[in-house]
Amino acid sequence: MKKKILALTLAVSMLMSGCSGDNANSSLASSQQETSSATSSVVSEDNDESKQESTQSKTEDVTSEDSSAPETTTEATTTSAPETTTETTTSKAPETTTTKEPETQATPAPETTPDAEKPAPTEAKYIALTFDDGPNTTTTNQILDILEEYNVKATFFLIGANINDESAKSVKRAFDMGCEIGNHSKTHSYMDKMTEDEMKEEIQYVSDKIFEITGQREKYFRPPYIAVSDPMFNNIDLTFINGTGCNDWDAKVTAEKRFLVMKMRAKDGAIFLLHDAEGNDNTVEMLKNLIPYLLDEGYQLVTLSELFEAKGVTTDGTDKKIYSKVPQDSQW
Repeated sequence: MKKKILALTLAVSMLMSGCSGDNANSSLASSQQETSSATSSVVSEDNDESKQESTQSKTEDVTSEDSSAPETTTEATTTSAPETTTETTTSKAPETTTTKEPETQATPAPETTPDAEKPAPTEAKYIALTFDDGPNTTTTNQILDILEEYNVKATFFLIGANINDESAKSVKRAFDMGCEIGNHSKTHSYMDKMTEDEMKEEIQYVSDKIFEITGQREKYFRPPYIAVSDPMFNNIDLTFINGTGCNDWDAKVTAEKRFLVMKMRAKDGAIFLLHDAEGNDNTVEMLKNLIPYLLDEGYQLVTLSELFEAKGVTTDGTDKKIYSKVPQDSQW
């Protein structure tokens, strides 16, 4: 820029020195105008350059600022992008898991459980309810009402001395319901102390009464007080039956106590020894709980003949056993 100014100054000097008069003045004026014009041009160029430099400087400043701005912008973008991606991924993943897993579990469950894998049904369980010391028109009928309500059967061991025209109706009702009738002697005395003839008379009297009422002969005998002897086994051609009980002949034993004892003694093949003696109200109340409990536990309440048949045990009254359960290996 300075070189241009010096060149213009030198040109002006030469013009001034080589010219004279008006021409010189004219030339001088012209030269001055050119000089002024040139100077103005130079100044203008200087201004332009200065502006350009200023603009360039500003541009560089702006560029410098812009160069940092994008970095900030880039960082902001980079920061937000992963967040957006993470949120998107997180929102979709649970949807995929929630949608597919229940479908996978719910659909095959019914299809992958074949009948072969189902638990096999448990083996049938049997208990024989038996009642001594009837018949009568009160307690016997109350027990029959409960048996009828639950559609179950029992076996009744009769005392001959208790059989009359009215109580015989209770016996006939029991038989018609599918219950079984057994022999409990005529007088309920200690038969192990009797002679053979006395034993036979005790048995025969009740047997004839049973046949008169039912048209059938009995198969089972329960000895009074469970007192037995070899002469009894030899002279009584019936299967001897004992059983497990709860002392329900004792009025001091409450209905609740009777129920708890029988509940504990319940097992497959058991023979329950109870009493339908007149006025035995605690046993009547106990049965209201015992029978539904046994049914809920899966027991079938059957007669003695049905119990022996279900267990595959055959008796003819000649074996010297007194059964408390079926089957039974020992005499007692």
